[in-house]
Amino acid sequence: MPVNVRKAIFFVGVIVAGTGIVSPPVALVLGVLFALTIEHPLRKEASSWAKLLLQASVVMLGFGMHLQQVVKAGRSGFLYTAIGITASLALGVLLGRMLKVEKTAAFLISVGTAICGGSAIAAMAPILEANEEEISVSMGTVFLLNSVALLLFPVLGWALHLSQSQFGLWAALAIHDTSSVVGATAKYGEQALAIGTTVKLARALWILPLSLGMAAVVTRRRKAEQREGKPIKVKVPWFILYFCVAAAISTYVPAGHRAWSFLTVLGRTGLTATLFLIGTGLSMKTLKKVGVRPLVQGVTLWLVVGSATLAAVYWNVISL
Repeated sequence: MPVNVRKAIFFVGVIVAGTGIVSPPVALVLGVLFALTIEHPLRKEASSWAKLLLQASVVMLGFGMHLQQVVKAGRSGFLYTAIGITASLALGVLLGRMLKVEKTAAFLISVGTAICGGSAIAAMAPILEANEEEISVSMGTVFLLNSVALLLFPVLGWALHLSQSQFGLWAALAIHDTSSVVGATAKYGEQALAIGTTVKLARALWILPLSLGMAAVVTRRRKAEQREGKPIKVKVPWFILYFCVAAAISTYVPAGHRAWSFLTVLGRTGLTATLFLIGTGLSMKTLKKVGVRPLVQGVTLWLVVGSATLAAVYWNVISL
């Protein structure tokens, strides 16, 4: 198929997803179908666009929330997040050793599961000096599980009659990427979307202290081995701060209500387009690179985290 035709099909898919005609899960499925049936003409560009569009969309969603709501959700979920991240990292590293998964890839999968999927992996990879294959393996594992969660979680939530608050909290604690959390909770309901987004973003803030801590460990190790290395740069998730600024503007400048509502809708359609772009990033090559052992590690860790948080939310052991 000519490159121009493939590009045309790709952009039609982006436009269809971006207009809100299809739901987030359908957009993801369309993206995956595109990836598996057509050779992607703009794979690298699509990956960059997905990252930028995700961050911009999350910021725009901030205009649909009140600052007090954001602060309350973040504060209430702090303890659960701290415990969850610590337990997930420990279990992930243990599973990696048991399954003999390469150390760096195993840690990246654990970080992606514990904090916020691809964003955490992208922040941690340069600090650990991960190579392209290790990043691809960890990203591929997390991506596959994100795709499953986006489709499966709402179905399980409805089957178990979870409330909006319960589902939003569960999704934020058990789904890897922010985009998939937003996609799943948006399908479940308005309150679930608000809670899921704020708790997930509060969780994503842990990228910074964990990255700084790991950078310090790697630097110390370099000195101990008397090996020179490039200065370690820590990526700061600034879009989370902009999300809070947007929520503050929406709260304290009510005169712009119509504009804020428009930006919120734009954020939701932007996230749907993001999911299509993410779906197009899948490839048979990625599936082969993931392999069996890293995938077993990722699936096992995800099932444990998802089941434990679901039980805790269902029985009101944790709540907002």
